[in-house]
Amino acid sequence: MSEDQAHMVNGHKTGEEVLPFEEDDYGGVIVEMKTPMDPKCFIATLRYSFTQWRLQGKKGVWLNLPLTHVNLVEPAVKEGFRYHHAEPTYLMLVYWIPTAESTIPLNASHRVRVGAVVLNPNQEILVVQEKHGTLRGSGVWKIPTGVVDEGEEIFTAAIREVKEETGIDTEFLEILAFCQYHESFFAKSDLFFICLLRPTSFDIQKQDLEIEAAQWMRFEDSASQHITQENELFKEIHRICSMKMEKSYTGFYTKPITTFFDDKLGYLYWNKQEMSNHIS
Repeated sequence: MSEDQAHMVNGHKTGEEVLPFEEDDYGGVIVEMKTPMDPKCFIATLRYSFTQWRLQGKKGVWLNLPLTHVNLVEPAVKEGFRYHHAEPTYLMLVYWIPTAESTIPLNASHRVRVGAVVLNPNQEILVVQEKHGTLRGSGVWKIPTGVVDEGEEIFTAAIREVKEETGIDTEFLEILAFCQYHESFFAKSDLFFICLLRPTSFDIQKQDLEIEAAQWMRFEDSASQHITQENELFKEIHRICSMKMEKSYTGFYTKPITTFFDDKLGYLYWNKQEMSNHIS
């Protein structure tokens, strides 16, 4: 193939075509590469595209490169693109056209985790010992915890984690509290939601892969662990649970809502008791 042929796409020179794109909602463009392209053709087409986008006053350029287009990563970076984020099937790069400071948002800054407080009618709490992590081999009993999956609701994640780790079926009651950490997972921040669940089964069947042991433990025994006295988070969780058991604390319930711009279903977490007191 000659160099002229290599720079032709659909019978036109690549330097005379704009890369296929969609406009985003903020004056930028999204380029999703679907058709294989030679790196030299890509660079020529990309440069021509930039001239057109500048004339049109475009701002950010989002370049979606699937795994099949890994050959275009290096030339894109040499043209000024930077990494934004990566997923299992693609790498997203970005480029800011204006001379003004970039307003392209950074990649997701937080990881969301849940902790599940499961109390049975005998005032026992469901606790586990983990095979991995910072508490492995320490003998510490803790509540089931885990990471919320993409597209998963907070309360659904808590129910799932309890089921996966202990085999116990539960119903979500409320979010008791949440806390925020920084510089946690690959320099990301961490949001940790503590959920209260009601057990609907009681026979423990622990997960062998990650869990060393699981049991129902008297709440007083869990609260008297050495780590509960030393670790502020453990201490506060048990203090909140004690207040909840005494009916002197109310967390946040869920209320289905839809967003005003695209009618997507979400959930509002709100203090129903305080709202009722205010209305009355």
